[in-house]
This record gives sequence, C-alpha cells and structure tokens, in this order.
Amino acid sequence: MRYANTDPELSALVRRFVTPGRRYLRLGGSSLRLSGPERDLFMRELVKAAGEITPAELGVLFEGGWRERKTASWLVAVAGRTEFRSRIGELLLASEGPGGGGYCITLATFGTSADADLVCRYLDRCLPQPDRVYDQIVALSTLLHLDAVLGTERASPYLAAGGLWQHWTDATPNLLRDPQKYRQVVDQLCSFASECAELFAGMETRH
Repeated sequence: MRYANTDPELSALVRRFVTPGRRYLRLGGSSLRLSGPERDLFMRELVKAAGEITPAELGVLFEGGWRERKTASWLVAVAGRTEFRSRIGELLLASEGPGGGGYCITLATFGTSADADLVCRYLDRCLPQPDRVYDQIVALSTLLHLDAVLGTERASPYLAAGGLWQHWTDATPNLLRDPQKYRQVVDQLCSFASECAELFAGMETRH
C-alpha cells in the first residue's frame, strides 16, 4: 500500500481528485442527500475529474488507502472504465476494511455477468467468515440489483433457508440483515452513477 503522507505522487493525486470538496466523504450514500445546485455542482466536478484522470493515475489511487480507492472506483464507474474490472474484483475480494461498497457499486454499474461473478466470489469467501464484517450486505444487495438487470437469480441460493446468508446473519445478530431493503440504496446509487455517466458521455462527445 502507498501512503499519501510519504508518497509525493500519491499526495498530489489526492489533492487533485480525492479531497476537493471533501469528495471522498460525499461519494456513496452521502451523495443521495444532495439536492439542487449543490448536487449539480458535485456531479459536474465528479464528471470533470473522471475525464481528467488517466488510467495510470487511477492505478496509483488504487494502491492507496480506502479514501483513494473509494474515489478511484467511483471515477471508474462514471467513465465506464471496464478495464479496471479485475482490479476492482481483487480489491473487493481482499476485503481490507471499509470501501468495498464503492467497488460493488462500480461493478453494478458495469452490469454484466462477469461483474456478478466477482460479487459471488466475494460472497462465497466472506459470508462464511462472520468475523470479517465489511461489505456482505452491500454485496448481496448488489447481486440482487444485477439479477434484476440481467434477468438472473444468482442471489437465490444465498438467501435460501439454511444458505450462507442465514448462517452469516445468525452469527452477526446486531447487523442490518435485509438485503432487499438495502438494494433500494444500491439502485439509487446506480442511478446517480448513471446520471454522471451520461454527463461524462456528453462531455466526451463535445471533445
């Protein structure tokens, strides 16, 4: 891992793409609370950043901490950079603390069976490990979202009686356990990302 306080290259990228307007804090669920001119400005600046950052610079951000990786995953989603799919899948599977929600949303915006495969790999690995409580709920909700998009039922085995989801929730009784309810949040975040992607596409066309 690279650290912004000791890595000049990463530090410069953080100043350009991660911290302006406290971007890393406003991505994800916080973006759903924005409205009016504030929301419009945030979206325009996010789209502008997605257009300015290079693939190499995104690669550097993905080597940083959770703030850098979260921001990078959203910039990838906005620009539709599917070449980062495998990298995002690796980071999700590693489950190194907070930030996995951003990876899940990015995979959800890509919206293919390959993305569902990566989410399933995460669930297969992490649901049997209740001591590693990071992104199981958002991952299963993301799989439900992808099922709706793809017309599949890949979440069903996890949710079946006696399935991995029941075993995980039995072992983590104090946590939110309704993936159908949280799927609504995933749907809203994907809609926000899609709005940004449309702005991005319009910007690319003008250039």
